[in-house]
Amino acid sequence: MADRFEHIGVIGSGLMGSGITEVCARAGLDVTVVEVDPAAAERGRARLEGSLATAVRRGKLPEEEAERALARVAYETDLGALADRQLVVEAITEDERAKVETFRTLDKVVAASDAIFASNTSSIPIMKLATVTSRPEQVVGLHFFNPVPVLRLVELVTSLMTSEETIARASDFATGTLDKRVIRSQDRAGFIVNALLIPYLLSSIRMLESGFATRDDIDAGMVEGCAHPMGPLALADLIGLDTMQAVAESLYDEFKEQLYAPPPLLLRMVEAGLLGRKSGRGFYEYAPKAAG
Repeated sequence: MADRFEHIGVIGSGLMGSGITEVCARAGLDVTVVEVDPAAAERGRARLEGSLATAVRRGKLPEEEAERALARVAYETDLGALADRQLVVEAITEDERAKVETFRTLDKVVAASDAIFASNTSSIPIMKLATVTSRPEQVVGLHFFNPVPVLRLVELVTSLMTSEETIARASDFATGTLDKRVIRSQDRAGFIVNALLIPYLLSSIRMLESGFATRDDIDAGMVEGCAHPMGPLALADLIGLDTMQAVAESLYDEFKEQLYAPPPLLLRMVEAGLLGRKSGRGFYEYAPKAAG
């Protein structure tokens, strides 16, 4: 068994997948990213290039290091490309069935008997993913936070089946290799952060929906009154309203408590494609990003 992970797989190259890819590549690791098709892979590469360029422009990363990091990343469209990976992090859409099928396939294609499978899920119980593999003791949750290159927190989530060896190796990877702060959570929907955060965000949507207060006053109240860096409605836009809905539904399914139920306004906005920053409109409107 290797003492240090050198060959990492990442499934998905959206905001979270690209962020995880970036921190791994900047830590000197060889990274293979798998996407659904060549167009998605190209978008993922462009997202990574843009993030690295921003770090260089802001003086956070020497240009030579950015070039070396980019050279460590390969993009593929077949999960079979992960056969030689020592640790694979799944970062696809927050859809339980899609994640379950991904883990089932991973179990078939990854050759190393001691490889660890991790999910970046923000709400789905790890046990549901672990039990579709032949190695449930090697499955964990590694929940990063957006933007991954900036925020140091990682939630390490273990199921009833996760071995102590896997816990130690995954924790060492996050802290020792990626320089992250790890907090441990039991395997409950939402884990620590979202179990606390999502009810707060949903309450702000209900407040707006009922006419209790305006969008701007709700957000200003929390920024100016509680010293939050961002108001709850602006934060919901940043997270993505579709992601918020998925997490809320997962929490409600598990706990059956009304504070986790997504309010009608959230459901209608997701149905309309008003997803927040990523769609250009949510509770706020956002100008399209300039090319390059």
